[in-house]
Amino acid sequence: MTTRRNFLRLSAVTTLSTTVVPALVKAANTHLNNKRILGPSKGQTILFQGDSITDAGRSRGNYYANASSGMGGGYVHHTVTHLLGKYPERDYKCYNRGISGHKVFQLADRWQDDCLNLRPDVLSILIGVNDFWHSLSNNYKGTVEVYENDFRKLLAGTVKEMPEVRLIIGEPFAVEGGTAISEKWEAFHAYRHAAKKIAKDFGAGFVPYHSIFEEALKLAPASYWCPDGVHPSLAGAYLMKEAWVSTSNE
Repeated sequence: MTTRRNFLRLSAVTTLSTTVVPALVKAANTHLNNKRILGPSKGQTILFQGDSITDAGRSRGNYYANASSGMGGGYVHHTVTHLLGKYPERDYKCYNRGISGHKVFQLADRWQDDCLNLRPDVLSILIGVNDFWHSLSNNYKGTVEVYENDFRKLLAGTVKEMPEVRLIIGEPFAVEGGTAISEKWEAFHAYRHAAKKIAKDFGAGFVPYHSIFEEALKLAPASYWCPDGVHPSLAGAYLMKEAWVSTSNE
């Protein structure tokens, strides 16, 4: 029998997905005026780009559209199964080109092959945690200014090459209570704010992942959603999918 406690928790999780996430997404995207990023047009190509959170252990040799092992085991897999299962008539072509450990300048180094040659209609980018994290431990000398400038340069060149591309930018996040997160991460919030400014300036959808995980922590600890504070669990990846789909205004 379902206990009252379990019932209340289930109700809270449902509210998080159906009410809280859409409200946070709407508040973060007032600059779009309800613009539909992912419309009903048939045959759209959707490209997911980023670091390990996007990569999520994907098989890089299976790089074809909609290839199951090529989607990895994270939020991209959740998102693509949602899109393909819900809208078979739209004939989406989805690709994952995230690579673990990458920073913005490393995206730029492979951008011709891993983005421009694919000619995406919708380009989703989640990048930034390594631009900060590696400055703590990997002798990387980047700053938030480098991150923002590199990101803007990458997007400006992309839009110049593909003027009709529709953009979705994910908010880099650090979930409080995760094992990798310490007081040193206070400076990371500047990267989040930079990503939001960039999204607004480029007319991109902005996925407020950090804010959504903050709300999720009211229901369960970081160990449930994102154990190290950076790499989401299955539950965390599901939440990210909910947020991405809401942002795309499918």
